[in-house]
Amino acid sequence: MKKLAILVAFALFSSLAPAGAALAFFTVVPAEFDPFDTRLVAALWKGGIGCPTNATWTPDGTTFNTYSDPACLTGDSLDDHNQGLLLAKTGPTENFAAAGADLPGTAGIVLDELGYDLRKPGVNRLDPRGSWCDGGAPRFNVTINGVVFFVACASSANPPTSDMPGNDWQRLTWGGGMPMVNPILGTNSQTGMVENIRGRTVDCIEIVFDEGETQFNAPLGFGLAVLDNINVNGTRVGRP
Repeated sequence: MKKLAILVAFALFSSLAPAGAALAFFTVVPAEFDPFDTRLVAALWKGGIGCPTNATWTPDGTTFNTYSDPACLTGDSLDDHNQGLLLAKTGPTENFAAAGADLPGTAGIVLDELGYDLRKPGVNRLDPRGSWCDGGAPRFNVTINGVVFFVACASSANPPTSDMPGNDWQRLTWGGGMPMVNPILGTNSQTGMVENIRGRTVDCIEIVFDEGETQFNAPLGFGLAVLDNINVNGTRVGRP
């Protein structure tokens, strides 16, 4: 199964983590898994493509206004370049390559909440416009006691507990919320069963984007997504 091979290989991303990362803080380090140098995947933070929170704009160079997308009225206060995380996979999904990011600093946390802002209009994550959102990508790979759990954008088995629409963005959250009713559910990569992973101690967390334009020669999607304000336990990171 291709996804299992990708997730195993994606564990190599952890080598990018800085030594001594504090558990109270995490970073989002873009990474590209492309062992055969196909040059068909990309992962990077890019200014000007993120979800705007109190961004400055001007119609004429003399009058200045602020703008926030309703989906991200709050965000990473240290992101002063409106950066977004661009993830792309060009060509066939079957290509043994993936884009994504490592989240150093998440090892040892007790998981309570996950999420991100997704560049996509409409009222829910299933809107076909904007960023790609499917049952496999983009997804969190959450490793707990050596077992990887998938928390995917559009999984029918473990949908987000909150999908807050904006104009050009949607804020997706798994777990969390008031009141805390719904658990974070992850799909066990070994058994295929959906399990409650909220309240469990994490080995590491990664973001994986490994779905391209086609799968088994059939049209699938367009292999590109923009994320922002990556959320782990209520802390949002929107910059490198």
